[in-house]
Amino acid sequence: MGFHHTAFATRDVEGTHRFYTESMGFELVKVIAGPTEAGGWAKHLFYEIDKDEYIAFWELHDDSLPETWSPAISTGQGLPLWVNHLAFRASNLGDIDTRKKRLLDHGHSVMEIDHGWCTSIYTVDPNGILVEFCTTTQAMTQADRDEALRLLKDANPPLEKPKNVVVHHPSKAHRAA
Repeated sequence: MGFHHTAFATRDVEGTHRFYTESMGFELVKVIAGPTEAGGWAKHLFYEIDKDEYIAFWELHDDSLPETWSPAISTGQGLPLWVNHLAFRASNLGDIDTRKKRLLDHGHSVMEIDHGWCTSIYTVDPNGILVEFCTTTQAMTQADRDEALRLLKDANPPLEKPKNVVVHHPSKAHRAA
């Protein structure tokens, strides 16, 4: 079972729209505007990421909201950027390369990590949200499942030594600077 949609707030609807259509390649398929409980109004924008799977954003116009709210789902809460993030499925390593090229071509720096069991690329959207495309490169075994349960129950699990291959791909703008 997958998600129908996930929804987030945005303070920059135009930047969000450009990022998710141009840089990510998603299509805006539905916008609903309606009143909020406190007398304001909001737009709910839906972008199709796959057949009947969407990411949505709220453009909020409501004076009852604090002026200082942040759409950044990690740093807005005082957490490191990598904690809360959006990870979209990539079909294979070729798809990762295609999506990396698209992001770079649209001016976004990309970080690529081979995690050993999956490969991911990362960038940051206009809302300060870390966005990932990830593809699984190694099937999960029963030994992986058994180890996952063991580590879940371990109050002081052994820490893995970093073994990831990290490659930074700066955008053209960063390379020119």
